[in-house]
Amino acid sequence: MIEAARRGESTLLIAPTGGGKTLAGFLPSLIELSEKPVQPPKIHTIYVSPLKALSTNIADSLSRTVAEMGLPVCIETRTGDTSATQRKRQQKTPPHILLTTPESLSLLLSYPDAAGTFAGLRALIIDEVHALAGTKRGDQLALCAARLNTLAPALRRSGLSATVSCPDAIAAWVSPTGNADDIRRVVACEGAEPDVSLLLPDRNGYLPWSGRMGLGSTTAILTEIARTRLTIVFVNSRAQAELLFQELWKHNTDNLPIGLHHGSLGAEKRLRVEQAMAAGQLRAVVATSSLDLGIDWGDVEQIIQVGAPKEVTRLVQRIGRANHRMNEPSRALLAPASRFEVLECEAAKEAVAARDLDGPPPGPGTLDVLAQHIMVTACSGPFFPDALYDEVRRAAPYWALSRKDFDDVLGFVQDGGYALKAYERHHRLFRDSLGQFWVRNERIMKQFRMNIGTIVDTPMLRVRTRGGKQIGEIDEYFASTLVPGDTFLLSGELFRFIGMRDTTVQVSKGSSKEPRIPVYGGNRLSISASLASRVRAMLHNPDAWHVLPEPVRNWLDMQRRRSHLPGADNLLVETFPHRNRWYLVACCFEGRNAHQTLGMLLTKRLEQAGAGPLGFVASDYMLACWSVREPVNIDRLFDEDMLGDDLTEWTANSAMLRRTFRDVAIISGLIERNHPGREKSRRQMTISSDLLYDVLRRHDPDHVLLRATRADAAHGLTDLDRIAAMLKRIRGRIDHVRLSRVSPLSVPLMLELGREKIKGGAGEEQLLAEADALFAEADASG
Repeated sequence: MIEAARRGESTLLIAPTGGGKTLAGFLPSLIELSEKPVQPPKIHTIYVSPLKALSTNIADSLSRTVAEMGLPVCIETRTGDTSATQRKRQQKTPPHILLTTPESLSLLLSYPDAAGTFAGLRALIIDEVHALAGTKRGDQLALCAARLNTLAPALRRSGLSATVSCPDAIAAWVSPTGNADDIRRVVACEGAEPDVSLLLPDRNGYLPWSGRMGLGSTTAILTEIARTRLTIVFVNSRAQAELLFQELWKHNTDNLPIGLHHGSLGAEKRLRVEQAMAAGQLRAVVATSSLDLGIDWGDVEQIIQVGAPKEVTRLVQRIGRANHRMNEPSRALLAPASRFEVLECEAAKEAVAARDLDGPPPGPGTLDVLAQHIMVTACSGPFFPDALYDEVRRAAPYWALSRKDFDDVLGFVQDGGYALKAYERHHRLFRDSLGQFWVRNERIMKQFRMNIGTIVDTPMLRVRTRGGKQIGEIDEYFASTLVPGDTFLLSGELFRFIGMRDTTVQVSKGSSKEPRIPVYGGNRLSISASLASRVRAMLHNPDAWHVLPEPVRNWLDMQRRRSHLPGADNLLVETFPHRNRWYLVACCFEGRNAHQTLGMLLTKRLEQAGAGPLGFVASDYMLACWSVREPVNIDRLFDEDMLGDDLTEWTANSAMLRRTFRDVAIISGLIERNHPGREKSRRQMTISSDLLYDVLRRHDPDHVLLRATRADAAHGLTDLDRIAAMLKRIRGRIDHVRLSRVSPLSVPLMLELGREKIKGGAGEEQLLAEADALFAEADASG
């Protein structure tokens, strides 16, 4: 890395956790700053990470190193948690090394003094590059990086990662030209093999039939926590974190100090947990992806993943948090929440051992993010369209951007486009006689800067006590379902809902045996395609079952005797009567998002076939539809033309497209979340976006934001690519089994249906009784 920096080469560094890649990224900058001190201070190096916690941790670690070496180097962070006082000071006296996030970097580039601020920039370090590439935050960062290279032509880039599944694509993403050949790759040798094993519930070996929370493993998790100095207990959602944390404390008879960390907690609470971990004051912390990346706490002896990991790359990243030393094996325990998750965890173990990382290569950049970046550029000063188009295409996500798409986006930013230009409020830019574009006035700039960012999936509301103390945040949709007197969990504590005031949820301390759990949008991860393929292969091969617990082996053996086993490349479809309804269960293994879309389309097909569909339920592994009459012509139901007119009609009229458009409209600047002195509620934004959506569909159906919406829906929320690949793979390979009763394999999915219906504290007992009844039915002779 030092040699590459001296040659001015940009680099992609791939090295295992604990191999020293973060220091390797910074070391060339420290050498340059020690050999040629910069006075007065100017920003020499920018470090960008996906997480505020990571930036803070790296800043502390790097500052200690610099102090011990006696280097005249100033290191500071700039994130959403940075105080206004510190920001003003940084503007007058910038640090040599600034650690920030994509959003804060975009904001810095929007100021008129951006050209002067970054003129002396020498290095851009992008940490955990795999977590950014292919996301809207990654698109935002790629555009910012292209801008930085324009302002500082001598700038070199360094991308750092431990888990790169598509090295060529990631190299292109990091490259200043968007070309993978224009970047030097530095690949470290592999570290010690991780020690990965399963952690099953210790309740007489019982394995739940369905579910995702993994609360049945609580006492087993506590036993493992007691054996080590520090454990990170990873979960897949914020709601799961709150639930598990509460359950751990309920059984924590030894009063082991356990913390909670997720993105919706207040900054003060997160920092307190991080400091307690660093000081060795905790034995465990329950965390979401907020602690996935790069945090260098060498005292973490093990990680426990509660619930199936869903992606091998994410699991490898989390495993790397244990030991954080390259020459020692990282210890990880996987605690599956259900029988299907046992299969997924075993498949993930195999993939980790084979170093088979998953995840698709980064896709093309989105047009709503481009619209936001055009405003960022305009706020910093006037620009010529030709020059900006050339600059944007040097960012890898936009290298194939057509001039028409660029001009359409620019036209939208300028005046809203054809259908909206009659409204003055959509006029943000004007063009002078030289052909340069300018922002119309300071008010537009000020409002725009308040709305920079691409994370809009989960509008959050602040939660405060009557005394004004901020507790954290909850999803606005969840808050809208609360009535005074309801209690819920947040930060591991019980609170009683008092009411809403502006954008604040007012609460008091609560006590209840049946608290509600906050629901956060966008938390349900889908199993990756390659991991799902491994699960299918394991199901189809009884010789591979020896690694499975006895209850799971017996369950699969019964499925083999009563019906068929899903094949590695075919589609098993079962139909059977149950409680005066006919059920169709498809063993697709394409992930929850794809199954939700497939369920919608399949329901429409069943309706056209006269089966009288009544509904569907989806898990990561399977899909069930129920109807009044028996489904027939199964091959026709799963024909590839399902993605033709049926899909077009469904997507055009679905609420999903409206929700997607709302996010696109917010990112692009068509709808503003924040105004000086006030914030818009989710309801206000939804009403505004619905009206605009209808106007554009009626008067400008090819509007650039509608194109962006359709692209988002196809590649994200609906997983159309996976559905299309599945339909192609199973053509002529559908294995239809007509049964007289529920099959063993369908029991978990039938319980997902029951889970939606059962309310109240007796829910789990009712589900267990239902499971016993369903399994008895599946096991019945005849």
